[in-house]
Amino acid sequence: MTTPLSRRHVLRRAAFLAAGAAVGSQVLSSPALAQSAGPEPDKLRESVRKAQERNKRVLSGVPSRNGWEMEKTADNRGHVYTRPVPGLPVDGVQVRMGDVETVLVHVVRRFHYEVDELRRGDVTGWRHPSTVRKGMAESNQASGTAVQIRPGSYPSGVRGGFFPQQLTAIRDILAECGGVVRWGGDDKHPDEALFYIDVKPGDDRLPKLAEKIVDWDWTPGKGAGSGSTV
Repeated sequence: MTTPLSRRHVLRRAAFLAAGAAVGSQVLSSPALAQSAGPEPDKLRESVRKAQERNKRVLSGVPSRNGWEMEKTADNRGHVYTRPVPGLPVDGVQVRMGDVETVLVHVVRRFHYEVDELRRGDVTGWRHPSTVRKGMAESNQASGTAVQIRPGSYPSGVRGGFFPQQLTAIRDILAECGGVVRWGGDDKHPDEALFYIDVKPGDDRLPKLAEKIVDWDWTPGKGAGSGSTV
């Protein structure tokens, strides 16, 4: 008995096949193929040099508190880019692309629909490593794995910023994420504006949750804002 493929797997497979076909056709039609089976040394050295320059410009070499590497720039050939938040009047949020993006954007959307409506400027994602305290959860913003929602309204170190019904909604969001996302309000040093990825790179709970969220978003009556994700 075979297991039906999810919509996300089908889309990924189609994208990979298309990309593979395109690359293969380019290689087979290249005149260089008849001259050399390997890359030219000068071009290889240049590629390595560019990669090293990119890493020096982007990567910090230092992990944030949750184990993801902090980056020194956003929207500049790294892993962190400004990503849209569908349905919300915000200008996007700078987060780590991929599964982290899927999960954090979902959290922001649920906050907007179920905790309090958000406006432009209410959500802060990536911050430069020099602007965060390295040993604290806010350092996760520098790796693109955390967002702050209205940090001016819920200042770091202070508890009690939410009404009981809002706390209930936040607890529901966290429960849905199954331990993948943590709320800064639960930390010893509280930061009630902060929501962050609480698993290390390679933990399979993250892609599994992201896949569920994508499926919810494709299913009428589910996903953020629908009132039902189960």
